[in-house]
Amino acid sequence: LGSMWRFPYLAAKYGGGTFLITYFVFVFTIGIALLLLETALGRKTGQSSIGAFKMFGKKFAFIGVFMSAVPFIIVPYYCVIGGWVTRYLGGYAMGGAGMADGGDFFSGFITSGPESLIFMLLFMALTYFVVGRGVNGGIEKANLIMMPALIIIAAALAIYALTLPGAIDGLKFYLVPDMSKFSPELVIAALGQTFFTLSLAMGIMVTYGSYLDKSTKLTSSVGQIAGTTFGVSLLAGFMIVPATFVAMGSADAVAQNSGPSLMFIVLPQVFEGLGSIAPIVGVVFFVLVLFAALTSSISLVETCTSIIQDGLHCSRKKAFIVTVVWTTLMGVLVNLGYSSLSFIQPMGEGSSILDFLDFISNSVMMPLAALMTCIFVGWIIKPKAIEEEVMLSAPFKMRKIWAFTIKYIAPILVIIILVAYVASTLGFFKM
Repeated sequence: LGSMWRFPYLAAKYGGGTFLITYFVFVFTIGIALLLLETALGRKTGQSSIGAFKMFGKKFAFIGVFMSAVPFIIVPYYCVIGGWVTRYLGGYAMGGAGMADGGDFFSGFITSGPESLIFMLLFMALTYFVVGRGVNGGIEKANLIMMPALIIIAAALAIYALTLPGAIDGLKFYLVPDMSKFSPELVIAALGQTFFTLSLAMGIMVTYGSYLDKSTKLTSSVGQIAGTTFGVSLLAGFMIVPATFVAMGSADAVAQNSGPSLMFIVLPQVFEGLGSIAPIVGVVFFVLVLFAALTSSISLVETCTSIIQDGLHCSRKKAFIVTVVWTTLMGVLVNLGYSSLSFIQPMGEGSSILDFLDFISNSVMMPLAALMTCIFVGWIIKPKAIEEEVMLSAPFKMRKIWAFTIKYIAPILVIIILVAYVASTLGFFKM
C-alpha cells in the first residue's frame, strides 16, 4: 500500500529520477541488511519478535515488546484506508458517477460515519477470512493469487498510462535524474520510504522468518523481497506520475496532492478525462490497490496473532480472536475520528486520530525499534550469531560488509530518520 500511494508522491516531490535512484540504493543496501537481520533472527529463534529477543535473555524482551506494539498500532488505520479503497472499487463497479468532483465525494464519505464504517468492516472481514484459514491454507494461497495479479495489473495500467497524450514528459521527469533536486530532505524521505515499504522494524519479517525452515536460503529470499518491493514501487510510479503529470501539468502540482488526496481525489479526475472507459480503468486500478492493501493488512494481522500466541502461550485460535477484537475496536475509533470524534485533533488543527497513529508508529516507534535491534545484534549478541544462521543454508560472502552496516551505518541512518521526522512534525523544518 505504501508503494501505491506514498512512493509516487515522494518521487514527484523530490525530483523524480533523483529520488528513484536514491531509493534504489537504500533498498539494496541498508534495506537488505535489515531484512536479513530480522528474518534470520526469526528463523534462529523460531519465535515472533517478543520471543525472539527473550531467547537471548529476559532483560532483552523489552525490545521485542516495543517492536511488537508497532503492528497493533498500524493495522487498525490500515483497515480504515482499506475501507476507503473498497468503497471506491464498489463505486467504479457501479459506474463511477460523481466520484471525480474535486474532493466532495471523498470528504462526504469519510465523514459519513456509518457508511465508512461498513466498508471498513467489509475490508476487515476479507482480511480476517484469509488469516483465519492459517499460514498455508489462507495467507500463502492468497498471496499466490494477489501478488502476481498485482504486478500484472500494475504493468498493464502503467503501459496504458504511457499512451496518454503528454505522458512522455511525465515519464522523463520520473526516470531522468536531476541532481539539482538532490537534498538532505530527499535522502531522509528515501530512507523513510525504504523502512515503510520493506515492513522493517514492525515485527513482520521476524514473524515470517520464524516460519522458514533451515534449508531456505535467506540471502536469496531477502533479495527477492527487496526486488519485488522496488519493482512494485517502480510500476506504481509508471502508473501514477505520468498520468497525474498530464492531468495537473507539472510535478509540483502532483507533489502537492499527497497521500489520500492523490489516490482518492486527483486520480478519479484523471480517470474522468478518459471518457466512457473511466469506470473500467477505475475498477482495474482499485482492484490493484485493494490487493496491495490486503497483502499489507494480512501480514499485519498475522504478525499480531503470532505475537499474542507466543507471548501468552495460547492457541492460535484464541490469539486470532484477541487480534480481531483489538483491530476492530481500534478501527472503529480511528474511523470515527473523521466524524463524531473529529474534535480529537492530537497533532493540532485539522489533524486526526489516524494522523497521530501514523506519526507515532512510522516516524517514532519504527526508527527506535530498528535502532535498538541494530545495537542488540551489532554490539550485544554480536553479528556472528546471525551470520551463523544465514550460513546454515547458503554461503554469506558479504558478511563483513553486512556486519559493518549493522554496527555503524544503519544506526546512524536510523537516528537521522528519527530526528528528522520528529523535527519536521514539530515544525522545525519542512520536508
